[in-house]
Amino acid sequence: MAYETEDHETQYCFPAVNSSCIKTFEFSRHEYIIMYVFVSLLSVWTVFLNLLVIISISHFKKLHTPTNLIILSLAVADMLIGLIVIPVEGSRQIERCWYFGYIFCELFSIIFGSLFSASFTNLALIAVDRYVAVCHPLLYPQKITTTKTLIGICLSWLCFLTYNVTVVIYYGYVYRTDMCYGECFVPVGFAYIVTDMFMSFIFPCTLIISLYLRIFYVVHQQVKVINSLMGGKCVTEGSLRRKSESKAALTLGIIVIIYMLCFVPYYICSISVNSPTILTVSLEWAVYTNSGLNPLIYALFYPWFKKTAKHILTLKIFQPASSLVDIFT
Repeated sequence: MAYETEDHETQYCFPAVNSSCIKTFEFSRHEYIIMYVFVSLLSVWTVFLNLLVIISISHFKKLHTPTNLIILSLAVADMLIGLIVIPVEGSRQIERCWYFGYIFCELFSIIFGSLFSASFTNLALIAVDRYVAVCHPLLYPQKITTTKTLIGICLSWLCFLTYNVTVVIYYGYVYRTDMCYGECFVPVGFAYIVTDMFMSFIFPCTLIISLYLRIFYVVHQQVKVINSLMGGKCVTEGSLRRKSESKAALTLGIIVIIYMLCFVPYYICSISVNSPTILTVSLEWAVYTNSGLNPLIYALFYPWFKKTAKHILTLKIFQPASSLVDIFT
């Protein structure tokens, strides 16, 4: 890496290459250290916490439910963001150059687009799952099964992976005459921008907001009924189950709201601003930071996550029949 020099000479990404990009500006040594420490800690934090979620849901049989499968899929996407996207993007933004070559530039674009598309799709699947569970509880066991949920998750990942691979193949990362060596971006057309905005942003957001508005309305009505039953000392198993489903919907609703608060401002700002600014970069890192926030929400609202994390960290999961432990007691 190149630090700021005393004579402020022009710094190139690849000094030995004639067509090398020029670094727009240089950081001081202390700024480099602070930024690399931040990126490293955020990456480790995101990977570690989401790995706890992945191991918990995968290992403990009691957590093998349709809802938790979607949470597992979301955790996988968040972990890969922490493992791949955060370090690579951190290096590119700190160094102001792309040092990873043409092939990885293409591959990274596919990974980047697929992970964030999958994250939004998982949020939509969570909204659909909670909508059926809260608004149509009698139909939930038949409509939402583990097999159907698993198929839906796999299809969503496959569709967005295919979509992003197609985009990269169609447009390609071509080093044109007006591009210098050390950049990594895809010169997409207007039609792609409109299509991508609809598929990755407008449609999922509309679906999620519509379903959760309906969910919150139904939850509000159910809370009134449950409170009246409790006042009359007539609490049935069905009402308790509806109360549990409502609590789960509210918890997952918080995850969706926080994610959208992080993602929507960045998406709106990025499509309205041609070149990166301090605001767009800050909003972009808010999106990355969100990948490490979801496990904290699970820890705050899900007692089972605290218990499973304790079992994992104390290595009790290696004990015989540990996967059958009742983590809800």
